[in-house]
Amino acid sequence: MGSTISLSGVRRFSVTVPEDLLEEFDALVSELGCTRSSAIQRAMRQFMAEHSWMSGKGSVAGVLAVIYDHEARGADEVLIDVQHRFLELVSASLHVHLDERNCLLAIAIRGDVKRVKKLVVELEKIRGVKQVRALLFPTV
Repeated sequence: MGSTISLSGVRRFSVTVPEDLLEEFDALVSELGCTRSSAIQRAMRQFMAEHSWMSGKGSVAGVLAVIYDHEARGADEVLIDVQHRFLELVSASLHVHLDERNCLLAIAIRGDVKRVKKLVVELEKIRGVKQVRALLFPTV
């Protein structure tokens, strides 16, 4: 990360990104009518919110969204097997066909955050899985 400059409670820092990513980002920022700084602040907050559960303890409930290529050899079967190995977490799942190759698997979960982390890691290892996103909330 680049150098930081502190300006009365605010820090300025530099970030290096590919030119095409910055162009795409700036176009979206302009379309949304906000500044680059405010968009980056929102993105940082969202990133922290999405990942803060990983350092937590206790129980969570929510959804794991998995995008995968169902034509990847054995992907469907392995996804089902993994869900069965974590049966104490998995309440339900929904399979959505996105196109000829890609599917969305939404897995409703509830349970110990440490086991959820293990489930996420197992899902990410599966051949054909392109992305795993977690939308989780602490439970009482």
